[in-house]
Amino acid sequence: MTAGTLAIGCAAGFGGDRTDAAGPVVDTLIARGGSSVLVFEVLAERTLALAQLERRANPEQGYASLLDPMVRPILRRCLEHRIPIVSNFGAANPSAAARLIRQIAAQEGVRKLRVAIVEGDDLSDARCRELLRSWLAPADAVRDIVSANVYQGAAAIAESLRAGAQVVVTGRVADPSLAVGPALAHFNWSESDWDLLARATVAGHLIECGAQVTGGYFADPGFKEVPDLHAVGFPIVEIAADGGLVIGKADATGGMVDCRTVKEQLLYEIHDPAAYLTPDVVADISGAEVIEVGPNRVAVSGVHGHPRPKTLKTIVCFDGGWLGEGEISYAGPNAERRARLAADIIRRRVGSGLTLRCDLIGVLSVFGDDCGRAFARQPTSDSQEVRLRVAGAHADRACVENLLREVMALYTCGPAGGGGVRTSITPRLHSASCFVPRDLVPARFTFLE
Repeated sequence: MTAGTLAIGCAAGFGGDRTDAAGPVVDTLIARGGSSVLVFEVLAERTLALAQLERRANPEQGYASLLDPMVRPILRRCLEHRIPIVSNFGAANPSAAARLIRQIAAQEGVRKLRVAIVEGDDLSDARCRELLRSWLAPADAVRDIVSANVYQGAAAIAESLRAGAQVVVTGRVADPSLAVGPALAHFNWSESDWDLLARATVAGHLIECGAQVTGGYFADPGFKEVPDLHAVGFPIVEIAADGGLVIGKADATGGMVDCRTVKEQLLYEIHDPAAYLTPDVVADISGAEVIEVGPNRVAVSGVHGHPRPKTLKTIVCFDGGWLGEGEISYAGPNAERRARLAADIIRRRVGSGLTLRCDLIGVLSVFGDDCGRAFARQPTSDSQEVRLRVAGAHADRACVENLLREVMALYTCGPAGGGGVRTSITPRLHSASCFVPRDLVPARFTFLE
């Protein structure tokens, strides 16, 4: 690794990622020497919504559920080798997450730990709720707001690292900002050097989904082979002072990094390659060049940036009632027709009050639709085993509970040979997006007392 380069390793790409991924990444960062940072990216819109529900039920919850098993195995080694940890572990409750990390550190024999908490994303207080209504679509503005979180950028992360933070815990920040913040702090870049910020944003975008860029989401047997995918290594990106970047992975791990894996991730969730909007910069990857510079090492260049947007995206959640899910299996001859008959029985029994969806797992589920148009087609398979999934949503929990009782009753009241019933009921949140003037929602950091 070139002197002055900053290495950023990613050890999680979503909230349910592998808890053993960080070990090889940390081993590699230590072995290579130089300046480095470890990032965990664990939030999505759905993850944050679930965290908000958890915090409503218990004010001490609402942070990433796998925080402890992800952080505990590597925390002490990171601190000993001066590798800061930056993560959106905080979700709906960054302060509680920070307290847990300090508790883990104490249990691992670390007495002093500087944990920074980045806040400013939570717009759930009464004043903010009233402001949000003016930016929401009319149909959403009249609904009861449960929570609202704005996508913050990298500035507060950078400030906390400059101030000596060893661990930075955020709530909702843009995924690439977890890498942009450390780059800003390390190189002392200006927050208006758009080309540099765009290159760091691309670096963060490449690693934000963990093993997707190292072969995980890329693998397709017979078409795109990936070696030792069971032991896929997580990514490490090296950023130079001029924003040049090389993407690779942890040493002695499976998976791979080549031009194909990088190009797929580079375009992942990009609505406009010439204008990738983030809180930090508008990145232009339309002229990007991707070149393999060694085994499992790919350089990306040709990225440019434009001034950041004047507004920040905000996710607003509303009470969505209840979701009930019930499943039952049918096997043997005529399995699909029996499953379809069971679905028809459920529809007739529960009536039109529920928003209902039926899936034939193994026959018609991924390509199904909530309106039931695809389900209405005639049976097309001779499958000897089909699992019927019935899902219904309603504001009244009693209506959903009635649906699940009807699924259970299929054991004896429905078609022949049904078995393996499983049911569940969960609270729901609906979400909508709006854009908020950034000067009204400044981010800030504080150190955990």
